[in-house]
Amino acid sequence: MNRKTLKLEIDLDFVLIAITTSLKDYRACYLINKYLNFNFTKGPDLEVDILQDGAPAFFSLYRHHWESSDTDFYFITNKGSEGYLVPEMRKADHFVMIKNYIDEADVEQMISKLNKIPEIVAAVKIDPKKIKSRENLLF
Repeated sequence: MNRKTLKLEIDLDFVLIAITTSLKDYRACYLINKYLNFNFTKGPDLEVDILQDGAPAFFSLYRHHWESSDTDFYFITNKGSEGYLVPEMRKADHFVMIKNYIDEADVEQMISKLNKIPEIVAAVKIDPKKIKSRENLLF
């Protein structure tokens, strides 16, 4: 009897920017809104099953939408109610996830503007394929 193996690959069609800052999520969003002319608004917390006992962990989630290119921006805290969203990146305090199309030049310009905010220590683009816990970022 022949045995067939099914390989499932996760489609990581988003850009991820890690942000290091000592600011709380609401304050960081306020500054990003101010400096980048965004309009991040708080939504329901992101609920992720990362614990062994099956209880979900909650992470603050903010959303901004560009109508012109139908691009969604999400601001997500890395430290939640029960641990880290991406445990291998404990130095990253927050993430900006960009879903749908965005030009690479726009991403570089956005990172440059983020790094100009005095309260942000660093903003760097991360390859989601190199993150072990990338499943936590799928929503």
